[in-house]
Amino acid sequence: MYTARMVDLDAYRWLFLRAPVMVSLIDAEGRYQDVNDALAQRLGYAREDMIGAKPAEFVTRESAERIEKELAPTLRRTGRLENKPVAFVSRSGEKVDCLTNSLVEYDPGGAHIRTVAMYTEVSTLARADWKYRELYRATPAMLHTVDAAGCIITVTDHWLNKMGYSREEVIGRSVMDFHSDKYREMLGGGRLKEVIKLGELKNEDRQMVTKAGVVIDLIVSAISERDSQGNVTRMLVASKDVTERNRAERELRDALAENARLREELEHERDYLREEVDVAMNFGRIVGTSPVLTHMLDQIEAVAQTPANVLILGESGVGKEVVARAIHSKSARSSAPLVKVNCASIPKELFESEFFGHVRGSFTGAHKDRLGRFQLADGGTIFLDEIGEIPLELQGKLLRVLQERQFERVGDDETRTVDVRVIAATNRNLDEAVAKGKFREDLYYRLSVFPIEVPPLRKRAEDIVQLAKHFLEVTCKDFGRDPLVLTQSHLDMLQAYDWPGNVRELKNVIERAVILTRRNTLRLDLSLPVHGSPKKTQSSTKAANVNSSIMTDAQMREQQRQNIIAALRLARWRVSGKGGAAELLGMRPTTLTDRMQSYGIKKPTRR
Repeated sequence: MYTARMVDLDAYRWLFLRAPVMVSLIDAEGRYQDVNDALAQRLGYAREDMIGAKPAEFVTRESAERIEKELAPTLRRTGRLENKPVAFVSRSGEKVDCLTNSLVEYDPGGAHIRTVAMYTEVSTLARADWKYRELYRATPAMLHTVDAAGCIITVTDHWLNKMGYSREEVIGRSVMDFHSDKYREMLGGGRLKEVIKLGELKNEDRQMVTKAGVVIDLIVSAISERDSQGNVTRMLVASKDVTERNRAERELRDALAENARLREELEHERDYLREEVDVAMNFGRIVGTSPVLTHMLDQIEAVAQTPANVLILGESGVGKEVVARAIHSKSARSSAPLVKVNCASIPKELFESEFFGHVRGSFTGAHKDRLGRFQLADGGTIFLDEIGEIPLELQGKLLRVLQERQFERVGDDETRTVDVRVIAATNRNLDEAVAKGKFREDLYYRLSVFPIEVPPLRKRAEDIVQLAKHFLEVTCKDFGRDPLVLTQSHLDMLQAYDWPGNVRELKNVIERAVILTRRNTLRLDLSLPVHGSPKKTQSSTKAANVNSSIMTDAQMREQQRQNIIAALRLARWRVSGKGGAAELLGMRPTTLTDRMQSYGIKKPTRR
């Protein structure tokens, strides 16, 4: 006799697992007790991945919500479901639309044992459609398909790679979620549906934003699938990334405009510098005939026609920049730009950008691409004034330009090549800086191929008169004044002074004298500084005896010292602020502090 004991349970399990339809067993807690091979294979999971998990973990967000709010309550209430839609999401991200028929099995006491759920894909062509979708996803193009409402149905792997999303993050979402703000505004208010309704796009501009927040420019074209009434059911959109092309076009336009602007600036700068050199150098000739100056001019002539780098040494105000311009004007590069960089005036964090340029967005404040000074000087000369102020960490990059003539702009990977002659200048002792590790030795030797020392004015006293006459002539012309002359007493006063500020100070003194002159007698007595060390010469004594109304420098120095002390006493020795001595004297507090140190004036101590 055939009994229940004889039933082959293994045969039933084999039938469950091998059934050609997708089936699952769900326990009372709503977790998969088991799934058959057809379901696991269709979704791309191993059975072990699904057993113990809840169905909501393998369906779309909409289906998970439907299961929780509609299907599960119906199943508990009626014990069955018939042809209810459920959309799975496969392991690869594919959306699998199914209809489920489910039946609850109860024990004799009415307790829930398990639920048997069978799933059927919505179309008999589903398998073929699945193959098509596999090919679609693998297409090496940026494609996405949307429904009539603009929600994404499927996308290619290339689209996902370009945008940086996973398939689960985009399926079912509106395509507007991925557009830039500009195009969200353009296609908002129902205009997207109107575009889809037309059913076709040809080479239209769009912008999308990647998951990382990067805006990419696209050219899109689209075709549509329509139902029997002619309504668009879905639209296939093909996109081409033209971000780099657009960027290159913008850069080219900007570069052409920038080059045109810079060319004009450089032409103006070149004309200005030539004019300035002509004036400062008496139309190409540095003023003076002293032996030390003649030696320096011989050095300029010797090095100008060579490509050697030059290091100009000398105190502040001796005319190092004039010497640099003289070398450039006598060189084979004289028709090309001479670009000056004052290294002492550049903030530390901007040195690299100033020298080599930067691309837009490379740092805060870099709103557009900028050419560096080396690129501006290509084919010409770059004058690096106050070279000793360059930060140690940047000196290696400067050395590379000198050695290899190559550099990269800040934020750019492209290596650029320049042909630039370097003339550097400093008033610092670079030998000492090298010894202290504050200046690279290899850079020092690369810069000082041909050092030129510019003598201070006190060592070329023979040139003071000639320089003063030259500056007076030029200043009167520039200021629109009738010509003025230097008397012998003027010349004696000029030669008696030590000129700590060198040629620059002499030029300033002459200009101040012209400004202070009201009639035809040059008021040099009002413009000469009262501080500094006068030279003890017979000429100075003679000048004092010529006219008793003229004070010696020592007398003027003592007079100003007493005047400062009087102001300090009146201000109760307060230097700055309202009613301070600096305000009473009409000078800056820092200037007053320097004068006090120069005269040895100190606040008296209380007893």
